[in-house]
Amino acid sequence: MNEQDIKTNMNKSIEATQRNFNTIRTGRANASLLDRISVEYYGTDTPLKSLATISTQDSQTISIQPFDLSCLQAIEKAISISDLGITPNNDGKTIRINVPPLTEERRKEFCKLASKYAEEGKVALRNIRRDAIDKEKKDEKDGSISLDESRDNQQKIQKITDQFISSIESKLEEKEKEILKV
Repeated sequence: MNEQDIKTNMNKSIEATQRNFNTIRTGRANASLLDRISVEYYGTDTPLKSLATISTQDSQTISIQPFDLSCLQAIEKAISISDLGITPNNDGKTIRINVPPLTEERRKEFCKLASKYAEEGKVALRNIRRDAIDKEKKDEKDGSISLDESRDNQQKIQKITDQFISSIESKLEEKEKEILKV
């Protein structure tokens, strides 16, 4: 595994963590809140954004316009049973979601959730590091690189991992500030 492959894989982990952060409510209406919601559509779990146009009307309202009106009830049900803690309003053609301001208790829950997502991202980074270091050790054992080269490469891998972990920590800090901002 070369340095570029390691950085590419770690960037993918950072992006996945950021997508998870985007699904956490911050008190403002945001279409990405609904990214994790799947709707049962003709027996298949389908992402909500594949079934409807999602837009924000103002800072407190999300509007969902289904492409197929027959799935309106299923979308409403999927949002109701999600862990977002929001209630959809159905007018027969459109679903509107009023995003209420967060309580202090709910903000703390969302901070914990953000920490959990950050930890998952760090674990993914550590797994990439482990695989890369194992490959270095294998190459050293096979004799294709020297002991010194292997150690230098392992140190580089550790430095890269540390940089990406600090990136996740700074993104977590930003998200927590955003959540706690009243």
